[in-house]
Amino acid sequence: MSHNLSNDKRKAALLSTTVEHIDITSFDARPIIDSMAKMSFTSRDLARATSIYNQMLADPDCSIFLVIAGSTSAGGCMDAYAELLRSNMIDGVVATGASIVDMDFFEGLGHKHYQALEIPDDNTLRSLYIDRIYDTYIDEEQLQDCDHTIGKIADSLEPKAYSSRAFIREMGRYLAEHGKKDNSLVKLAFEHDVPIFCPAFVDSSAGFGLVKHQVERMKEGKPYMMIDAVADFRELTDIKIKAGTTGLLMIGGGVPKNFIQDTVVCAEILGHEDVEMHKYAVQITVADVRDGACSSSTLKEAASWGKVDTALEQMVFAEAGSVLPLLASDAYHRGHWRNRVKRRWGAIFD
Repeated sequence: MSHNLSNDKRKAALLSTTVEHIDITSFDARPIIDSMAKMSFTSRDLARATSIYNQMLADPDCSIFLVIAGSTSAGGCMDAYAELLRSNMIDGVVATGASIVDMDFFEGLGHKHYQALEIPDDNTLRSLYIDRIYDTYIDEEQLQDCDHTIGKIADSLEPKAYSSRAFIREMGRYLAEHGKKDNSLVKLAFEHDVPIFCPAFVDSSAGFGLVKHQVERMKEGKPYMMIDAVADFRELTDIKIKAGTTGLLMIGGGVPKNFIQDTVVCAEILGHEDVEMHKYAVQITVADVRDGACSSSTLKEAASWGKVDTALEQMVFAEAGSVLPLLASDAYHRGHWRNRVKRRWGAIFD
């Protein structure tokens, strides 16, 4: 990118206000959730969803998966997810590559997301190397640092097949040594043996770094590492079989949602007829159900596939950034997590 002073000034002006991630420990949402339970519409749905999440935390047999799609991490929920992991309120994560790499790992390297207080023409943003997510900016040059770091990690590994979980663990190890942010989900997951799966891992900033790794190794006539998507499914199904009772806290839908739900069917195909459907499930989404799209399939629909039990499920049709902080703060302050056993599902693959 060619630098000139006026461009640099314009870019600095646009990237002057950072997104500050909400701290769910700093306020107590219990009175709000209690009041919402006596209301109607989305408020009551949210209160019931929060109650179901609290039941997951209080159930000594339940392993909880946080499932993330969409851009809530960039939008200010990043520290909330990290706090859920640090406080032993989740036992595994299934997410899009963007949430884990372009957002969390990216900030773990010391970079930031910025509030777009004015939105000029997107071609102007392109000329300044600024990427936009709705009303949020990312510095493309910093994102390229993220790509290169992923490539560097890939170069350092033994050239073989890795599940996304195994590779993300190496990303966590890198942040534990070189990271700039204490409460990165990727780093904390490494430290607490909480597995993170990204079923479409290459559809992210990681993709660029991994392609570069493979191309350079091929030029040198050397073997390269690769991501094994089948291993992702096998490992996650393995956890489901060993976990028994499971609960899902789902933000958005898409591939991560389908992937975690499919573990039940996969376990049956492997001969585990006794595998339980996901006992608890909460989904916060803005997706509509009218078009029959997969992301918006209701949790009741998943029951017909033998994936989710219908007794303890709740859909919340709301933008997650506005309701997840309330749900998470309520659950944090009710404190059921204090008595939970640490599952450390990530350690079973060592």
